[in-house]
Amino acid sequence: MRSSLTLVGTLWAFLSLVTAVASSTSYFLPYWLFGSQLGKPVSFSTFRRCNYPVRGEGHSLIMVEECGRYASFSAIPSLAWQMCTVVTGAGCALLLLVALAAVLGCCMEELISRMMGRCMGAAQFVGGLLISSGCALYPLGWNSPEIMQTCGNVSNQFRLGTCRLGWAYYCAGGGAAAAMLICTWLSCFSGRNPKPVMLAESIMRNTNSYAMELDHCLKP
Repeated sequence: MRSSLTLVGTLWAFLSLVTAVASSTSYFLPYWLFGSQLGKPVSFSTFRRCNYPVRGEGHSLIMVEECGRYASFSAIPSLAWQMCTVVTGAGCALLLLVALAAVLGCCMEELISRMMGRCMGAAQFVGGLLISSGCALYPLGWNSPEIMQTCGNVSNQFRLGTCRLGWAYYCAGGGAAAAMLICTWLSCFSGRNPKPVMLAESIMRNTNSYAMELDHCLKP
């Protein structure tokens, strides 16, 4: 089975898959931000949360220890986090699409040319830029009441208070940086140039076809 990728292109396909999976997995896991509430550990992503308070008997607050997403898009604590959810999700989807095409290029001949590889690298740069923008937007939501309750009521934009950033936030940002810098550069050398012999055969075939049609039209 002949690949449409060069040796560098194979490395590019592997790294594209790794960065896409790392960023997308981090996007869905609620471990971007860690804090505590009512003596229980609490964690957040952009649209998911682990452990949340509810009203119990006697109107007292109790913590429900389970993970889940917010009931609706508007229930996400802040506008910044809503924007972060959309922007980061779009970037992850773009990286996954490019990674899928790159992996298929390892198994299919003439799927990815040199120019196509560069276009896919540009798409990876855009995807990484979107995820990076989402990571930059995330601290703008730390002043929402829900986050302040978890971070000792002293958090603010770009100030965590008693909370700390989680590993998933760093993983998403690292995957985006790798996609923008490493994968985009490797994509420039990923595809194979068309073979001169194949190009000449294609030109000759088209020329012969045109000559036959012209001869048929000129016959009395």
